[in-house]
Amino acid sequence: MKNKKTLVLGASAKPDKYAHKAITMLVEKGHSVLAIGQNAGEVAGIKIQTKAIPLKNIDTITLYLNPTRQRDYYNYIVESKPKRVIFNPGTENPEFYQLLELNSIKAEVACTLVLLTTNQY
Repeated sequence: MKNKKTLVLGASAKPDKYAHKAITMLVEKGHSVLAIGQNAGEVAGIKIQTKAIPLKNIDTITLYLNPTRQRDYYNYIVESKPKRVIFNPGTENPEFYQLLELNSIKAEVACTLVLLTTNQY
């Protein structure tokens, strides 16, 4: 399995949150994970950062932020040059898809948990 360096944006240390489940499953499947959220914490040994951290060689950014909160991260995400950005249910944002496509970044509307469970990640 290829390790896909992934940033979980909108990470949460609360076990009932999908972002928490995604971090846990990504780690279990052997991916390197970075996490940024509103509140510091830790999930599956991954520290949640509370501000943008420099990213290098990032494969995937998976979003758990609503479209309004995504705006603060547009430049950060584009400058990080990920191969793709996954828009999980509830994060759909056509305005942002266009910006990503202009920068040759794939916008994927999907559920990270489903992709991991079905080995399509």
